Amino acid sequence: MAFCFQTLCGGETSDNEQSHPFEHSSGNVHLITTIQSWEEKMSEANDNEKIVVANFSAAWCGPCRTIAAAYCELADKYSSMIFVTVDVDELPEFSTSWDIKATPTFFFLKDGRQVDKLVGANKEELHRKTAAIAESTTSSK
Repeated sequence: MAFCFQTLCGGETSDNEQSHPFEHSSGNVHLITTIQSWEEKMSEANDNEKIVVANFSAAWCGPCRTIAAAYCELADKYSSMIFVTVDVDELPEFSTSWDIKATPTFFFLKDGRQVDKLVGANKEELHRKTAAIAESTTSSK
């Protein structure tokens, strides 16, 4: 059975969305299903000087399901950042280009460049890194 990311985030799922294992519902979590959608989010982030938090995840991954709710909460809390989820099975070549060895893997990107990374479903560390990066970008403006 596929894991429905949207349900965990508290959003509603339309009939045509239920077949996809990950869906966004938080206004600040975006599902990346194509290279074009990735490039659009990166461009939006760069144009608006926003940090991107990229979650490389998989529907079958237990730890990914475990941390999904915390990821949604962070997206709601830090609306000045853009949160995206990439299903590694949807975009295998793209995920390989990011050297994904385990899921979940979180990248923190500024101007398209990696500023930090977290491998694994460590909720406390994800909170800590997100808060630190949000604070550093606020203080540098």
